[in-house]
Amino acid sequence: MLCKSLTKLSSQRAAQCFARSSSWWSNVEMGPPDAILGISEAFKRDTDPNKMNLGVGAYRDDAGKPYVLPSVRQAEAIIQQSSMDKEYLGITGLASFTKAAAELAFDSSSSVLAENRNVTVQGVSGTGSLMLGSRFLNAFFGGNKVVYLPKPTWGNHPSILKSAGLGFDYYRYYDPSTCGFDAAGAMEDINNIPENSIIMLHACAHNPTGVDPKMENWKEISDICKKRNLLPFFDMAYQGFASGDIDKDAAALRMFIDEGHNPLLSQSFAKNMGLYGERVGAFTIVCNDADEAKKVESQLKIIIRGLYSNPPCNGARIASTILNDEALRAQWLVEVKGMADRIISMRDQLTNNLIKEGSTRDWSHINDQIGMFCYTGLTVEQVNNITNNHSVYMTKDGRVSVAGISSNNVEYLAHAMHQVTK
Repeated sequence: MLCKSLTKLSSQRAAQCFARSSSWWSNVEMGPPDAILGISEAFKRDTDPNKMNLGVGAYRDDAGKPYVLPSVRQAEAIIQQSSMDKEYLGITGLASFTKAAAELAFDSSSSVLAENRNVTVQGVSGTGSLMLGSRFLNAFFGGNKVVYLPKPTWGNHPSILKSAGLGFDYYRYYDPSTCGFDAAGAMEDINNIPENSIIMLHACAHNPTGVDPKMENWKEISDICKKRNLLPFFDMAYQGFASGDIDKDAAALRMFIDEGHNPLLSQSFAKNMGLYGERVGAFTIVCNDADEAKKVESQLKIIIRGLYSNPPCNGARIASTILNDEALRAQWLVEVKGMADRIISMRDQLTNNLIKEGSTRDWSHINDQIGMFCYTGLTVEQVNNITNNHSVYMTKDGRVSVAGISSNNVEYLAHAMHQVTK
């Protein structure tokens, strides 16, 4: 009996040793750390009382605290009182939300909506909406399955496209010498994009630079897209949050519609409603007619079913309640303008304090740029300097989240920027 027990124990140990020596995952390499997460971790370890984290792209109030919109709180109270169940939503999401999201983007009077040419489905915020579009393009786009991105672009764009099986390349967008839009370079590169390709366009508040084309630039881009037969894919994550005006921030998208394009659109409600953790988004394909839209929707449903079956309900209910209640919508428009105005004010105060510091550099690009992010123009060496000697944390390309600046720290930031650039 003892011999049998020893034999059994020996076999178990041998099996364990075999499992450890022949792991299924021994070929997996350590992945690179997330750039923003690394900044946040370094910031937490810093003991300097003046430290600033300008890496995270989430809105903060003037006290540096996360901000929940009062309209969101009221919408949550309405939902709570209505005793809604927690049943599954349909595959395409909450209908009252997707209808309102499309009206917000295109305007309720748009011919696209009147003619039922849009297919709008609920997405898992902006990222999930972009993934839906990318999956659809990979399955059904008949042209060149390469998406041309502005350089630079949101860091998640290449990852999303790659995971969906699409290729990607870049066109010039940002001019480091002016910290502004490289109109000549962009037009030249877009003119050279192969015909029947896809072009990604940031509708407003370009991430990460904060640099947007002027309307005459947008018109030229539209004309080139027509000539080259390019499919526009708009990423609109900041409608209302950029300028404080929902119509102004959607002007480029609406102009493309008026010009006869049938674009794709990703929307996020993370920034303009502060619904970061609720993951509320929408994805739209504009079609030639209502019949084509029905076919496109049927295929989108199949893609969604295989990805996550159906989207979450709570955030969509919040957004829907706000957008479909006249009083709440009016209140939200005031609140989102208040957020945008605070960002604009911080840009002004930073520029003014740099001048007070005695800086002779041209910082006008800080005010010319728009939205949550700003490309300061700081070099990698200057970024390292401002982090190591002043505990101001930002990405290596000099991008800062203006939402991390407040009336309490803007003077300190201006002083630190002047010290590393004078």
